[in-house]
Amino acid sequence: MMRNVMVKVENVTKRFENVVAVDKVSFEVYKGELFSLLGPSGCGKTTTLRIIAGLEKPDEGRVYIDGVDVTGRPAREREVCLVFQEYAVFPHMSVYDNIAFGLTNRKIPKAEIYEKVKEVADLLDLTNYLSFKGGKLGLSEQQRVAIARCLVVKPKVLLLDEPLTLADAKIKEKMRRELKKLLKDLELTVIFVTHDQLEALMISDRVAIMRKGKIVQIGSPGEVYDNPINLFVATFVGSPTINLLEGVLEVSDRELVFKTDTRTHVLATNIDVSRLKDLSGLEVIVGFRPEDAEIATDGTVKGTIDIVEISEDRKVIHVDVDNMKIRVFGDLFASYQEGGPVNIKINPFKLFVFDKKTGNRIL
Repeated sequence: MMRNVMVKVENVTKRFENVVAVDKVSFEVYKGELFSLLGPSGCGKTTTLRIIAGLEKPDEGRVYIDGVDVTGRPAREREVCLVFQEYAVFPHMSVYDNIAFGLTNRKIPKAEIYEKVKEVADLLDLTNYLSFKGGKLGLSEQQRVAIARCLVVKPKVLLLDEPLTLADAKIKEKMRRELKKLLKDLELTVIFVTHDQLEALMISDRVAIMRKGKIVQIGSPGEVYDNPINLFVATFVGSPTINLLEGVLEVSDRELVFKTDTRTHVLATNIDVSRLKDLSGLEVIVGFRPEDAEIATDGTVKGTIDIVEISEDRKVIHVDVDNMKIRVFGDLFASYQEGGPVNIKINPFKLFVFDKKTGNRIL
């Protein structure tokens, strides 16, 4: 089934003096989709968002909104609305006046403004706050007011810059759930920027991961987590972080063997490794998620238990493998001896192998 493309970014580049902030970035966002730009600080994600909003002009490339080339149009003519990181709620104005701000500037009749404000206030559960001053609101209410101020002008695309960055850990989880439900209920096309991989994975329909001005990978949360294209994506996405072991790859018959400075470990047996035979002797980094390994008597990776921690409904076992630290999950009621030897069994179908030199994934 063909999906309607609401936003198209085509080969966009933006430079600030000698710094290339955005480097030939291209992607499409479908109508009604929640799409995130995820990456570390300084990777170009906010600059990309500002280019879509019309607050920055690209040096190269085009931006299309609902099929219309808006590259040369000012922000007010793009039918998009940006909610800033700080929400920018006017503290001295009432919630009503904050929401109505964009309409008032457009000289819309007061009766029409009242109806529009009431509509979005009802939608965002802000009706009881309309007389409150903006400065008296909590973060969750400020965020809803900022979104309401956008919705009241009926944009085709809602842009959010780091929507949860102001929230502390105590309320962030609650706000994350509320934001996801709100955005889904609105059925709007949404592009949001975040450095928080958990936020992106929980809220997004699709994620674009950025690094050094470029898009590295685009996919659903499940795709970027289970099928990372390279070492950067594998390590940036996931909590707890992925386990990594460095060594030399050896391939023989139906065995995948991994050699460290002190030991040889069989990573997988009875699998087809014929396509990897040319890679024997290559220095690699092996990666696997903590949930994709277990402590088992028939495990083929040898290590020593460092620390055992209890986390919610399971134990987290920290293991030393030839002076490299990894984590696996264990049964809450099982006994694990700190300082004792342990065998680890890795799910061979959840194993990643990266070229140490390039970081590219080879398995």
